[in-house]
Amino acid sequence: MKESTVGFIGLGLIGGSLARALKKSDPQLTVMAYMRSVDKLLRAKADGVVDVILDGVDERIRQCDMIFLCTPVEYNQQYLKELKPYLKEGALVTDVGSTKTSIHRAVKELSMEHCFVGGHPMAGSEKTGYENSSDHLLENAYYMITPPEGAPEENVERLKAVAQAVSAIPMVLSCAEHDLAVAAISHLPHIVASSLVNLVRDADDSRETMKQIAAGGFKDITRIASASPEMWEQICMTNTDNIARMLERYIHELSLILSSLQEKDEKAIRLLFSSSREYRNSISDRSRGAIEPDYSFSVDIVDEVGSISTLSVILAAKGISIKNIGINHNREHGEGALRISFYDESSRNAAWSRLEEYKYTLIP
Repeated sequence: MKESTVGFIGLGLIGGSLARALKKSDPQLTVMAYMRSVDKLLRAKADGVVDVILDGVDERIRQCDMIFLCTPVEYNQQYLKELKPYLKEGALVTDVGSTKTSIHRAVKELSMEHCFVGGHPMAGSEKTGYENSSDHLLENAYYMITPPEGAPEENVERLKAVAQAVSAIPMVLSCAEHDLAVAAISHLPHIVASSLVNLVRDADDSRETMKQIAAGGFKDITRIASASPEMWEQICMTNTDNIARMLERYIHELSLILSSLQEKDEKAIRLLFSSSREYRNSISDRSRGAIEPDYSFSVDIVDEVGSISTLSVILAAKGISIKNIGINHNREHGEGALRISFYDESSRNAAWSRLEEYKYTLIP
């Protein structure tokens, strides 16, 4: 990166993680930030992430070489208009919104194609807010870059440099291509997860049997249903056509599966699982997605006093930090009694090797 001063409008999970990673990459970088929660800005300054706290969009913005819009999508468009009078010559504005068509429309209306390039770091978590940000959240995540028509190539290269500085993987495409792709691989899955959770809630009995035994596959595919309702409402309202298009195709697929089940078509059901397995196995596990990966595995242990502390000591002796640990009260799909989560893939792999040495039975 050639920029010496960057500004952030909004400093939540993505904005905070981006600021942390950029500051880590270049400690001399000056970071200016504004958001409504002053207490979080004060915390970010105490953390050494933010150097200058802004009171809003004002003259001090002219010091910025690059400005990141990190508020919800509809607010980003409003801030774009406010920023325009305060941009210095050569300043670049970008955003981190998960839908792009609407802000590109606003850029065109404001004749800002020369100073804007859209961005979308495809990483995240069920948790939100600056307090959950980290300097490694964007590592190996795809950083989608959507230049408007007529944008200088230099501006695209500048945003590529940002992606590389935070160890993300830049990918350049049009805003229309972006919105269709994320509708399929990000937005639709959130709708499916949320609707599945509600289905189980409404179908459960008075003893909440389904809720009590929910584990394994159900928890895995519905984990993303815990994300911010406000954020996903805005996403659905700003990418409606693409999401509806993909949802219609998904409903059609479900209808075909229902017919196969009702007709007891063994061949069709087998093809469903075999074809999806083949395609799923072809997807790389190296890149990060829109939700933070779950670096965890299960351990088959006897549910008795001292078993958890013994396992913890074994890992601690090698300096392996545990992010979360919990007991599975059932053993669906052969799961172990203990589920352990780690902060990164290397910690997970180290823990796996360590416990194998002690002859524990491990389940991915």
